[in-house]
Amino acid sequence: MNESNPEAATVESTPSPSYKDRSTGLTIFGIFTLLLGGLCALFVSLMLVGQMAAARVNPPQAGFATLLPAIILYGGLAVALVWLGIGSIQARRWARASLLIFSWSWLITGFIVLVSMAFAMPQVLAQQSSPNGTSGHPATPAVPMGAIMSVMFLFLGVFFILLPLIWIYFYKSPHVKATCEARDPVTRWTDACPLPVLGLCLWLLFGVPMLLLMPIAGHGVMPFFGMFLTGLAGSLLCLVMAALWVYAAWLLYKLDVRGWWLILIAFLIFMVSTLMTYAHHDIIEMYRLMGYPEAQIEQIQKTGLLTGHRMNWFTLFFMLPFLAYILFIKKYFRPETPV
Repeated sequence: MNESNPEAATVESTPSPSYKDRSTGLTIFGIFTLLLGGLCALFVSLMLVGQMAAARVNPPQAGFATLLPAIILYGGLAVALVWLGIGSIQARRWARASLLIFSWSWLITGFIVLVSMAFAMPQVLAQQSSPNGTSGHPATPAVPMGAIMSVMFLFLGVFFILLPLIWIYFYKSPHVKATCEARDPVTRWTDACPLPVLGLCLWLLFGVPMLLLMPIAGHGVMPFFGMFLTGLAGSLLCLVMAALWVYAAWLLYKLDVRGWWLILIAFLIFMVSTLMTYAHHDIIEMYRLMGYPEAQIEQIQKTGLLTGHRMNWFTLFFMLPFLAYILFIKKYFRPETPV
C-alpha cells in the first residue's frame, strides 16, 4: 500500500506500453469481491434471524441494540464490497486503490483475530471440556479438542491471512495499476494523497458510525481517565470524538500536517484515558453499564480473558500498532504544509 501519488499532473500520464493488460484479472477479482459482499450481507441476515429466534425463546435476554454495531459493520461492508467489486470489473483506478487499502486492513485485522483466538480458544475450550461443563451444557469430549482447534485455525488462516495476501499481491501489481490508469485516465478521489494516508482517513471515517451508535447500542458508556462516563456525558464524548475524527480525516486527506498532529494527540489522550480506566475498573463493569444480559456476562467471566488487568494488555496490543502507523505516515506530509 506504500504508494505516493499526490500530483494530479502525473496521474493522467499515459502508462508504459510494455505493461500487461490485466482486465480479465480485474473482472475475476471483482466477481470474488462481489461474493465477499454477498457473504457480509448473509451475516446480517443470519444475525437478524438469530435475534428474532432468540427473542421468541427468551425475550428478556434479547437486546437488539447490542447487535446494531455488528449489523452496521457487516451491512456497510456488504455495500462497500459490492461497489468495489463493480469498480474492479470496470477497471476503475479508485476501486484498485480502495481494494488495496481494504486488503491490507483485512490482513491486519485477520492477524489480530488469529492472535486473539490463540489466547482465547484454549481457555474457552477448557471451560467446555471441564468435568461439569458450563451453563448447564454437558462437557465437550476431550478427544476432538485438538481437531477442533486445527480446523478452526486452518479456516481462519485461509480466510484472514491467505485471501487478503492474494488480493494484495494482485492489486499491488504495476500491471494492474497501469491497466486501470489506461482504462480510467481520469483523476479520481483516491489520487489526492498517498494510499497510506488515505487508508488512515478511511479508517477514521469508518469509526464515526460506530461512535454515533454508542449512545444507542452501549448507553453512551465510554472510558474516561479512571471512570466510565454514561448517559448524556458519555454520549457527548462520543459526538465530540466523531466530529474530531471527521475533521482530522479531512485535514489528513488534504495533506495538512495539522490533521496528523490532531489525530496523534487525540489518540495518545484516548489511549492514556483507556489504560487509566481499566487499571481501576474491570471491563465487566462496562458490560453491565451497557446493558449486556447477565448470562452473556457470566460466560465472559468464566473465560477469564478480559477480567482483571488483562484488558490493559489487550488495549496495548490493539493500540500500539495503530500508534506506530500514525508515526509512519508522518513522512508523507510536506514541511511547507501550514501549521
